[in-house]
Amino acid sequence: MSAGTTQASAAPDTSITVDGSQGGRTFDGIGAISGGGGNSRLLTDYPAAQQKQILDYMFKPGYGANLQLLKLEIGGDANSTDGSEPSIEHSRSTVNCDAGYEFWLAEQARARNPEIGLYGLAWAAPGWIKDGFWSTDTINYLISWLGCAKQHGLDISYLGGWNERGHDADWFVQLRAALDKAGYGKIKLVADDSGWGVADDMAKDPAFDDAVSIIGTHYSCEGGDGGNAHTCQSTATARDNGKPLWDSENGSQDMDTGAPALIRAITRGYTDAKMTSFFNWPLIASVYSNLPYNTVGLATANSPWSGNYSIGENTWATAHVTQFAQPGWQFIDKASGYLGGSESNGSYITMKSPQGHDYSTVVETTTATKKQTVNFAVKGGLSTGPVHVWATNVNNPSHSTDFVHTQDITPGAGGTYSLSAEPGWIYTVTTTSGQGKGTATAPSAHPLALPYADDFDRYPAGTEAKYVSDMQGSFEVQKCAAGRRGSCLQQMAPVKPIEWQDDSDAFTLVGDPTWTDYSMQSDVELAKPGTVELIGRAGTQNRPQSHQQGYYFQISDTGAWTLLKSDADGHRTVLTRSTTTALGTGKWHRLGLSFSGSTITASVDGKDIGVAVDSTYTTGQGGLGLTSYDTDQFDNLSFRTTRASSPSASLAVDTSAPEVERGKSVTVTTTVSVPKHAKAAEGVNLTLAAPGFTFDTQPQVFGEVKPGQSLSAHWTLTAPTDKESEVTLTATATFAQKGVAQWLRRDTRLSVTNPPPPTGVNDVSDLDFVSATNGWGPVERNQSVGGTNAGDGAPLTIGETVYPKGLGTNSVSDAAIYLGGNCSKFSATVGNDADAGESGTMTFSVLGDGKTLATTETVKGGDPAQQISADVTGVQMLDLVVGDAGDGNAYDHGDWAMPELTCSS
Repeated sequence: MSAGTTQASAAPDTSITVDGSQGGRTFDGIGAISGGGGNSRLLTDYPAAQQKQILDYMFKPGYGANLQLLKLEIGGDANSTDGSEPSIEHSRSTVNCDAGYEFWLAEQARARNPEIGLYGLAWAAPGWIKDGFWSTDTINYLISWLGCAKQHGLDISYLGGWNERGHDADWFVQLRAALDKAGYGKIKLVADDSGWGVADDMAKDPAFDDAVSIIGTHYSCEGGDGGNAHTCQSTATARDNGKPLWDSENGSQDMDTGAPALIRAITRGYTDAKMTSFFNWPLIASVYSNLPYNTVGLATANSPWSGNYSIGENTWATAHVTQFAQPGWQFIDKASGYLGGSESNGSYITMKSPQGHDYSTVVETTTATKKQTVNFAVKGGLSTGPVHVWATNVNNPSHSTDFVHTQDITPGAGGTYSLSAEPGWIYTVTTTSGQGKGTATAPSAHPLALPYADDFDRYPAGTEAKYVSDMQGSFEVQKCAAGRRGSCLQQMAPVKPIEWQDDSDAFTLVGDPTWTDYSMQSDVELAKPGTVELIGRAGTQNRPQSHQQGYYFQISDTGAWTLLKSDADGHRTVLTRSTTTALGTGKWHRLGLSFSGSTITASVDGKDIGVAVDSTYTTGQGGLGLTSYDTDQFDNLSFRTTRASSPSASLAVDTSAPEVERGKSVTVTTTVSVPKHAKAAEGVNLTLAAPGFTFDTQPQVFGEVKPGQSLSAHWTLTAPTDKESEVTLTATATFAQKGVAQWLRRDTRLSVTNPPPPTGVNDVSDLDFVSATNGWGPVERNQSVGGTNAGDGAPLTIGETVYPKGLGTNSVSDAAIYLGGNCSKFSATVGNDADAGESGTMTFSVLGDGKTLATTETVKGGDPAQQISADVTGVQMLDLVVGDAGDGNAYDHGDWAMPELTCSS
């Protein structure tokens, strides 16, 4: 990269005239979004030193992202992408202005940048609101939220409706009037945080248009959510409205690899669509690493116990705009566009200060493939003094090339100078000063040490506990119930919220996703009849939040309990279930869930009640939850490392062969063994699951397995006939040992293979069938159909001719033979067997891989024999089918006489 004064021999790719007498729309600033999930949650638990550093990188002028706008989620007790943010009003008229962390974050942002603009937007809302989101209750709720903001010394500048759920025009009109009446006349309404259709409705509805100050849309650049942003779009109706157009949510990109799209969305968002503000979602990925979007934002901060964090390339891409232009500056349209007139070369925007003296030009070459030269000519009262060049190699992130002040240039006569721009970079050329790159560095990451415990007594009421991250509902510290002194963790949402994404159990996660073998315990109190749960080895979570991987111990007030596992696609598998002494309501009980290798143990009040053996998940954090929206409480949460333990029983699965041909049989043996040191296994129940196989699926039940002994169950399985495959056989055993329910599972793989293909010239009656079905009795070889048993027919006879080889059938029948693409011709003589006399009607068809290759007209009893043949080149599966001609199968004794296959050697 180089820059210097223009020479006579220069052949610049792009010429930019920066003319202070020209203008464009007003720049409204660059912001980010805290919310749309609990993506700032862990930031509040960081050590003070690292917390300050992260906040400085986000908000401090001249240090990092230097954000000028901050959108805050108005919490609604429901998950809004990767977490649930608490409402200030879980129940009608009970307002807690200290709920959550968004007001704290806004205070921190404003302390660093007093000019930052704050924007409130709801994703969800508490369930006490009547008549849905677009209601008067919601308007009153938003005004209560604004009142809480005021208590925190925060003036909210902008307010939206319901994130990405469109709009109700009358509701916005009503909201505007209510805000004015409540003394919030300066707040500007943004609509509708969804798409450009809002502009069309504003054009048709003057009252709606008057109520709304800013048209805000989401992901309006190419590729939408997480897209490449090569181009951006708005509508003529929106542009003609005259009100500011905001990209009020964009981003959804990894903190490093998303930076090229981020800067394109800003620059091309203006050049293509005249959008004057950009909000990155989210501000920071301060969520646990097993949650969705865990590296998306301007930075990552997911290890509060260690203080480790990472500042992403997105921060420096943002700084290329925010550190060089302030809200209120004006775009110069004629100094904004595409390099060389093509988006493939990159883009640029220019803004000037309100005084008309300073200017900054941002140039991005993220889609360029070769070096370019940009010529500048400055006039119209703008400064022709030295310009400062800052650059970032955004396509190849590296600290050494992030936000570097590369040089200062003194323009030549007439305010001219040139910039040589490499592909994949962002350059900002400016007459301003005061820019800077933060120098703070993070400590190394380390796991959260065990043991870890929290009695919740150190927190003020109405706040969140350390490391507790809500996924659905809201878990806050409150005074303990049921006669217990001190503070407890309580689920606060008493009814199902107005949700933004799908419903689930109300649950919260806590701890380190890398934990392996540990015992988790918590006191629980059920406020009313229902079910509570402990979650362990909680790993990957996909959207929606019900798709939480891990093991669950659920127990109801009646004492009915279940141990289950859930995968990250939301599929749940019961491991074991039973009943213990009823917990009741309004009483405290100690629940436990422990992991030692593949052994999972559930306990109540210090007594083990259930054990399962499963090795699907080996690591993950803990969690607390309930299956309904009750105000249950938890206390004295603890985690400690467990020691390896010897199994009290084992389950083995053996197959008589490692593979089986399609349609053939295999024997599976499942064996339960009890070591000498263990207790006897009582009431042993063995089951087997074998997808696609045919067998007796009824459980095999046994009485007892004594210590040092084993017992086995045997299963005869017939392999599926449709295709070769790899099948997982799953054996389970349930029993009790000293009154403790036990569950064992063992998987094994079994290959279903194709039989060897025939070679040479073959009599089909000598070949194995992959499958054979018949309308009466079995398909016979070398004789006609007789009774219901094999081999009870007569010689194959059509007319007066007896045939020594062939297949005897009764419609509807299908004999399938595997050819493996090795054969070329099939031929046979067909007809109704003479033993049917003049009766019977049928058809004969030859199918190759499901496609009809040859077929006869209807054949009647007494008709002469017919010849049928087919080219079977390349066919994998041959089916010889006899149909009933549509009139039932009585006397349809169809014979395939002398059927022959010609195959390769």
